[in-house]
Amino acid sequence: MAEQIVAEARRPKSYKDLFVWQKGILLAKKVYLLTRVFPDAEKFGVISQMRRAAVSVPSNIAEGQARHTRKEFIQFLSHADGSLAEIETQLILSVELKFCTQKDTEEITNLTTELSKMLDSLRRKLEARE
Repeated sequence: MAEQIVAEARRPKSYKDLFVWQKGILLAKKVYLLTRVFPDAEKFGVISQMRRAAVSVPSNIAEGQARHTRKEFIQFLSHADGSLAEIETQLILSVELKFCTQKDTEEITNLTTELSKMLDSLRRKLEARE
């Protein structure tokens, strides 16, 4: 994983080449699948909020990579990390409200932790190159 993150610190041809972006897409898909079973009354509440945060992760990675400066890329990686914290919070709330179980959220929680570490590593590599 470390070698892959170092390689990502170099300018890839496309955001789609970034392993962290690919993991972000996986996270968004898993959040969509989980929230399918939430109560219909949450369509404009937790479901919408969690899905928007999940889509925001790979979207911010993509937008940041497409920007013209490393500083902007770093800023967008921070936005993606913030969205991960939102998702973790919404998962905790969803369990407490009994929309799903702790076991239902484990895979997504583990993925948010992994993505946060990847974003942090990529951010540090980019900062070191400034």
